Amino acid sequence: MNQHIHFSLNLPYDRFLQVYQGVAKKISVVASDGRRIAFPATNIQSFLTKDGINGYFDMELTPENKFVSIKKLR
Repeated sequence: MNQHIHFSLNLPYDRFLQVYQGVAKKISVVASDGRRIAFPATNIQSFLTKDGINGYFDMELTPENKFVSIKKLR
């Protein structure tokens, strides 16, 4: 059964630009259950606006921790 990880992310636009510049490749957050998770920044890139990436997200992973999807909950 796939697992779902919930987390908040408030990342200003200029900080996300580090991904484009090659400085950063991963996003690291603390999930709502207290786990620290890191994932490729490209997984959340579609949520980037002129204000950055802000919201509460649900990431779905397989039992083997392979990325399935991410969606913004609010």
